[in-house]
Amino acid sequence: MTNGAAVVEEAMDRAAQVLAEAGEVALACHINPDPDALGSMLGLAGHLASQGKKVVCSWGNQPLNHPRWLSVMAGAEFLVEPKAFPHTPQVMVSLDTASPDRLGGLAGNAERATNSIVIDHHRTNPGFGTIVILDPSASSTCELVFRLIERIGGELPDGAAACLYAGLLTDTGRFQYEATTPETLRAAAELRTHPFDHARMGQMLFEDNSLSYLRVLAVALERVTHVPQAGLAWTYLTQADLEQASVQPGEADDLIDVVRTAREADVTCLIKQQRDGRFKVSLRSKGASDVGSAALAFGGGGHRLAAGYTSRVGVEETIQRLIAALEAGRETRPTGNGSAAGG
Repeated sequence: MTNGAAVVEEAMDRAAQVLAEAGEVALACHINPDPDALGSMLGLAGHLASQGKKVVCSWGNQPLNHPRWLSVMAGAEFLVEPKAFPHTPQVMVSLDTASPDRLGGLAGNAERATNSIVIDHHRTNPGFGTIVILDPSASSTCELVFRLIERIGGELPDGAAACLYAGLLTDTGRFQYEATTPETLRAAAELRTHPFDHARMGQMLFEDNSLSYLRVLAVALERVTHVPQAGLAWTYLTQADLEQASVQPGEADDLIDVVRTAREADVTCLIKQQRDGRFKVSLRSKGASDVGSAALAFGGGGHRLAAGYTSRVGVEETIQRLIAALEAGRETRPTGNGSAAGG
């Protein structure tokens, strides 16, 4: 066992002990949550509730808008608005949260918590919290929660299993991304022994777009620009585009997965304007570029092949800065056998 793996195992043991002894647990995930964030939070909450714990869950958006795909997960009864979240939790668990600011309005609650447990797989995580389960080699935070639940013991409720499976399914790209390991597939196989509508879940997670989304997708695809010297394909959407199509910013998050299919580019970028005027920059790499490092340079973070950050300058300046960062990364990347493998 490597030193890093030993640190993760020790943190797992400590977290399992604290959670086993707790009577009440407050759980939070990152703002604008994806299925891995919500799945890991509600999956762990469901298991703890089955053990007699009082649990409460939230994320730092106000108001707390529930995504449509939440309907295929259990645990909605645990959700409360951020203002109803415990002010000073005895035990608080932050899930899939790469940095404290990603907790949004609940960052202060984590700071005040007596025991602050962080469970995450983003390698850019600075390691905040009193107990940190941070494993960048894990496919998803749901995979880490599955391992933690095995430590805690007890029967996993069917609804909690469905939540964890949803996070595994999405964060591995339906088990095609490079972080998918035999351990990932073992966890998925175990979770699928529980009765839940797997086909319906896949439909809600991957095949549930509105006609308005398809129209704004067409706008973004029309604008796709190829920058060969940076190995980049990028596009953008403004608030005006989203408003004209009656699409909420979060509804367009998966658009980048269409653009990334372009064979001419290793890196894909979607620049999407938020309501406050700033731009959310989403990055994906097929393997030759480390977009996590690029995002980190601009105050963001994520993984080697999937990352993001927020830009406060316009679209043109944002993309020029990104191109310069990607070109600099290509210049410093080792050649030959030391180059990054494709993902």
